[in-house]
Amino acid sequence: MIADGIVHAVGIVLAIAAGSALLALAAFHAGPGEYIAAAFFVVSLLTVLLISLTYNLWPVTSPAKWILRRFDHAAIYLLIAATYTPFLAQLDGSPLALPMIVLVWTAALTGIAMKVFLPGRFDRLAIVFYLAIGWSGVVLVKPLVATLPTTSIALIVAGGVVYSCGVIFFAWKRLRFHNALWHGFVVTGAGLHLAAMVDCLVVNRL
Repeated sequence: MIADGIVHAVGIVLAIAAGSALLALAAFHAGPGEYIAAAFFVVSLLTVLLISLTYNLWPVTSPAKWILRRFDHAAIYLLIAATYTPFLAQLDGSPLALPMIVLVWTAALTGIAMKVFLPGRFDRLAIVFYLAIGWSGVVLVKPLVATLPTTSIALIVAGGVVYSCGVIFFAWKRLRFHNALWHGFVVTGAGLHLAAMVDCLVVNRL
């Protein structure tokens, strides 16, 4: 529990610092839609980390623990969709961009509803659903590669790989510190995706 708390604390501090830097710099370079999408990502990341911290440190004996569990698992879908949005918002010329945003958010909201209203059911399916939504962007690989800087693409893919590797520890319940390891991968993956946003919204436009 202590290790998990430390990981969360570090993640929250880094998210506040890096997220603030992203938004401060993007204010001078990003369009209104891009900026709103980036801001929503930062808010979603902090929301996910705070919910996760609260759930994981909450006493097991409290009935509220299992209510928090619903929102902790549901928040993963929020983060996935919020991560996609700033990148897809840049594909103005692709006819598939808007349908993809709608698809990702519809899938994420469906996942959130399942976790909140059907807790404890479809847990194994949920892991597959996390990964499927997370990697669904491959259908837009051509317009993404054509639009985003190479460094941004590399950071996006690296973040996806880190998240996917972290799922192993998310599912490995018997492993000691599996929760802390999983959350470490989440913080790292989110950091890589935030770095990709800095690269494409700020660095590439200097």
